[in-house]
Amino acid sequence: MIGNRHNHSRYLVKSLVHAAQILNAFASKGEVLALRDVVARSGLNKVMCFRLLYSLHVCGFIEKVGKNQYRRIFEARPERRYRIGYAAQGQDSSFPFEVQNGLMRAAESAQVELIIVDNRYEAKVSLRNADHLIREEVDLVIEFQTDEAVASEISRKFLEAKIPIIAIDIPHPGATYFGANNYEAGLIGGRYLGRWAAKNCRSAIDEILMIQIGRAGPIPQTRIRGMLAGIDEALPAAVECRRIHIDGDGQFGTTLERVRKYLRTANAGFKLVGAANDPTALGALRAFQEAGRAPECAIVGQNAEPEARVELRRPHSPLIASVAFFPEKYGTQLLRLAVDMIERKPTPPAVLIKHQLITPDNVDHFYPNDKLLALTESLPA
Repeated sequence: MIGNRHNHSRYLVKSLVHAAQILNAFASKGEVLALRDVVARSGLNKVMCFRLLYSLHVCGFIEKVGKNQYRRIFEARPERRYRIGYAAQGQDSSFPFEVQNGLMRAAESAQVELIIVDNRYEAKVSLRNADHLIREEVDLVIEFQTDEAVASEISRKFLEAKIPIIAIDIPHPGATYFGANNYEAGLIGGRYLGRWAAKNCRSAIDEILMIQIGRAGPIPQTRIRGMLAGIDEALPAAVECRRIHIDGDGQFGTTLERVRKYLRTANAGFKLVGAANDPTALGALRAFQEAGRAPECAIVGQNAEPEARVELRRPHSPLIASVAFFPEKYGTQLLRLAVDMIERKPTPPAVLIKHQLITPDNVDHFYPNDKLLALTESLPA
């Protein structure tokens, strides 16, 4: 059936709508139906059904196989049950790329139409995209944007349009939250960083450097607090260390520049680095390498993105671990949650993913296909 929201559109060609009803009356390619069956299934009257069947037969869509018996001779494209808007964070790193790919696969499997827009990591673009999805009359929106400053305005737009929202990783007022258990993810990384330092650092820790994402707001900031708590728990002496906070804005380039600046005046001595995501972890690593000070740090990231997994496999890398979020698995869970919300089934206010610490010792266990993918990409076209 054609969605109710389109029934009264002035652009709708009614004869095509009725033809689609005839074609959809056939459950599968090859099913033979009598005229009376088509009438019953389509809900159209007998004369109209006969005329439409005759026309579709002439046009090659329907085959007549007997007196008043018909068969559809092609596989009709499955009807899309719902229209879901997806406002992507951007494609500047592998994490949002993996989320979007998984969501597209899940939508295709679930016969859901996915309307995708790209927020490009910009607040103004996110607001324009919200207006666009409202005009598209989507049934639900999955919002992945990182700027807390516009989260309330984005939510207001959708809620006024009576469109339910799922917010990925960054909470939005009135939205169902889906994503990281931020404090727990930070705690996992911080404990490992503290235990590593207790085992491997012969001299005292000079400083603890935290690379955060200021624009994301207070909830993702709990990831940083979790890392600090984990370090203090595993390495009590770290309580006396100076703590430096640098806003890397979640991006490699910004973090590289700001850690470069920090290192120009930073004292010599070993530093523990906790990063809010892998692009910032790798940006900090590059800055230490450029300064010739890579042996002075141990870094733990978040997300276990492909680029970080490559680094974890390098011998003696200062990146010693990353906490996995498994964005490649988001799509199926998001679609299931979205459909349940559209169908008004009971759903939780928040869905938290499970995290896993990824280290050089277990990276091949959790991501055994990385080497195969790298080999495939290296082959000539």
